[in-house]
Amino acid sequence: MIGDSEIFNRTQLLVGSDAMRRIADARVIVFGLGGVGSWAAECLVRTGVRRLTIVDSDRVAPSNINRQMPATTLTVGEEKTEAVSRRLRAINPGAEIEALQMFYSADNADSIDLNEYDYVIDAIDSLKDKALLILRATQSSARLFSSMGAALKMDPSRIKTARFWDVKGCPLARALRQRFKRDKTFPAKKFLCVYSDELLENRGFTDETCDYKAGINGSLCHITAIFGMMLAGEIIKDICRQD
Repeated sequence: MIGDSEIFNRTQLLVGSDAMRRIADARVIVFGLGGVGSWAAECLVRTGVRRLTIVDSDRVAPSNINRQMPATTLTVGEEKTEAVSRRLRAINPGAEIEALQMFYSADNADSIDLNEYDYVIDAIDSLKDKALLILRATQSSARLFSSMGAALKMDPSRIKTARFWDVKGCPLARALRQRFKRDKTFPAKKFLCVYSDELLENRGFTDETCDYKAGINGSLCHITAIFGMMLAGEIIKDICRQD
């Protein structure tokens, strides 16, 4: 069997053995395994994270194939958590992957103790549930990194990071801020977001024979994957800065 010293040789050359140990020991949970979260999970495991929890309730659909890591013509119909887990264990059989097949919401949020994790990645689409996760994560001891809207974008050079209250030009961030202000309930601490201020219009068509949701927005793999990779990269940078 291929060992860690072979898999992570190039990583350790760059970050050093002490950082490599901290990366392996870090406890990370990823909420949402779509076009953003699935690539974040892969990047973390390829870099050396061994203790990863993944959370999603969906199954792979044909419309996922253009941008999501686990989606192929062979995995359509599978639970995303199962397809992603299999891929991550193929990358590193020694990784401890916990898969939670669930839709994170107020009904089950108490079943996950975020204090058990060092890092939380928010790649949730639903506004209400995303707001809940942000509030819960910022009340915990974990560090939160959150994806803002990755749809309707084409220019990778416009993807950047900022603190949540400093994000500009993102409708999702604006909607979240409005919700927090309306409810008079705010994140307990600052957190970093990946976002883009680009906003294009849908130009294609919807095939009525396909199972599309109303109001679905177009999205591209090179954008959603960069969002996911940047979220994972912020965690790796944070771990390496602890020297």
